[in-house]
Amino acid sequence: MKKVNVAIVGATGAVGEQMLETLEKRNFPIDNLYLMASSRSAGKKIKFKDKEYTIECLTESSFDNKNIDIALFSAGAERAKEFAQYAVKNNAVVIDNSSAFRNDKDIPLIVPEVNAHAIKNHNGIIANPNCSTIQMVVALNPIHKKVGIKRVVVSTYQAASGAGLTAMEECEQQMREMLDGKKVTIEKFAHQLAFNLIPQIDVFTDNGYTKEEMKMTTETKKIMEDDSIEVSATCVRVPVMRAHSEAINIETCNPITAKEATDIWKNSQGIIVLDNPENKEYPMPFFCTGKDEVFIGRIRKDISTTNGLAFWCVSDQILKGAALNAIQIAEAMLTV
Repeated sequence: MKKVNVAIVGATGAVGEQMLETLEKRNFPIDNLYLMASSRSAGKKIKFKDKEYTIECLTESSFDNKNIDIALFSAGAERAKEFAQYAVKNNAVVIDNSSAFRNDKDIPLIVPEVNAHAIKNHNGIIANPNCSTIQMVVALNPIHKKVGIKRVVVSTYQAASGAGLTAMEECEQQMREMLDGKKVTIEKFAHQLAFNLIPQIDVFTDNGYTKEEMKMTTETKKIMEDDSIEVSATCVRVPVMRAHSEAINIETCNPITAKEATDIWKNSQGIIVLDNPENKEYPMPFFCTGKDEVFIGRIRKDISTTNGLAFWCVSDQILKGAALNAIQIAEAMLTV
């Protein structure tokens, strides 16, 4: 691959830091690197490949005269809407990790294992999907290609880090306060998360689903390029630090056995099957944290329907659900 100039917008956040680690780990072909963040972080020093970089304050002119090829945005939807246009104006391709552009019909929403072919349709912006959607469609796509999927029912168990670094810190603080018999601090979440579950992520919509749940519905259809797939999601925040888990039930168009599905997944890109119930081996957040792949286990026939399959899916949502997926998009851009 030819070397390219790369910018990371939101370089000091959890995903921005993971992007840097992932770029280095995968030896992404960088010529010049630019790190940008808010005024609060401007001037901070970050080391990348034994070289020290200074964080720049993100402004309208941040992309001028730098010949940036790829701008990895992880600074939230409002900043993406405000500043992505300036990157595109300067001929950079923006890969945005926020929800700002995901529903725009003219902006590709990409999971490289599923729809890398759609990258070429970009007009300067490519959207990175919601973390929960990413791991689910990686699992669904090989089955859909083989036998078709009519319906998906998914319950997510989403880690505290999905709400950001301060959410992780609050969960840890709450656990300490609970164990010390102190009053629990509640600021980031609607309720205490420590030793608890919160069956709400994002705000509720008019149909009773939350925005997070509806993202999984609309994004799945767009990424898999099939509006006929029906998706019903229930998203739950759990007191786990990192890696999201999902219990998924699917109804397929044609019959498929658990063994057939297992064999398909074992031969699919980006998936590791860990399914040895007799030895109590199955994916868990603790085991999957820091790993790139989507892990699948507890594979079995769904006995409640004719063409049903049930399985358990775990993935590190900061890696595959955010930073890694964005960088895989960038890698694919250089080869498409």
